[in-house]
Amino acid sequence: MTALICGSMAFDTIMVFEDRFKNHILPDQVHILNVSFLVPSMRREFGGCAGNIAYNLNLLGGEGRPMATVGSDFGPYADWMDKAGISRESLKELADDYTAQAYITTDQDDNQITAFHPGAMNRSHLNRVFDEAGVTIGIVSPDGRQGMIDHATQFVEANIPFIFDPGQGMPMFDGDDLNRFLVQATWLTLNDYEFQLFSKRTGKSVEEIANEVDALVITRGGKGSIIYTNSKEINIPVAKIDKLKDPTGCGDAYRSGLLYGLMNNMDWETTGRLAAIMGASKIEVNGTQNHAPTREEIAARFQYNFNYQPW
Repeated sequence: MTALICGSMAFDTIMVFEDRFKNHILPDQVHILNVSFLVPSMRREFGGCAGNIAYNLNLLGGEGRPMATVGSDFGPYADWMDKAGISRESLKELADDYTAQAYITTDQDDNQITAFHPGAMNRSHLNRVFDEAGVTIGIVSPDGRQGMIDHATQFVEANIPFIFDPGQGMPMFDGDDLNRFLVQATWLTLNDYEFQLFSKRTGKSVEEIANEVDALVITRGGKGSIIYTNSKEINIPVAKIDKLKDPTGCGDAYRSGLLYGLMNNMDWETTGRLAAIMGASKIEVNGTQNHAPTREEIAARFQYNFNYQPW
């Protein structure tokens, strides 16, 4: 099976503020906010939702094909993809644009402030699901607004089941947009904050949302995740970690586990736990594509945490 991973490819500039944002932002003065954070450490990483999900799916042994628009500065990322064994056949390079750029500042509470320049991502609608051969499952993750709308529609028309993962793209859509995605998608995944926004904008409860998809997955950070499917509520525990280093990209790693489980007909209990293992593997390493557990190490970690083998 091949997963078509629609989403952004981006360069991530990641900075760490060695304090807490809350110590420097006065809630009653946000209307005149003017604040600067000293960030002694900075890294430039390869990221973007499509790239991160594909990287993690590759670690699991799954076949993922990112579909995205990139800019003329993409060369170093292309070299990395070749080294990591990630397909570039569904990327479209636009000579007049920069590749999307994210500037992420993380504090000691793992809160994040992100500035994002979309660049070539804004023209993601130039890619078409119909042009991709051999695809059996898909995911629509944060990307250009029109691209997300078009790709969801194209998955439906091509009769390809897909996950809708609005993530940080949520602000681009109103209630009508989100209700349309809900009708189109096979599965829906959100973090707990995104779920609150989704529920408020659609006017639907968790039960109503879950009834419209085969599964609703809500991640809750250190509290694990919940999967609602077939009128059941499945609680997925977190996986043990040695040290929390960098939460950036953990959601993408988690989603790779969801895709792998769906591609291999795993039950939801195992699929959710595998997703948790992938998130834990990522959070222990700085950057979104610097962790590199083997498939055997992933299985061993799963066994250690949950007392059975994932495959």
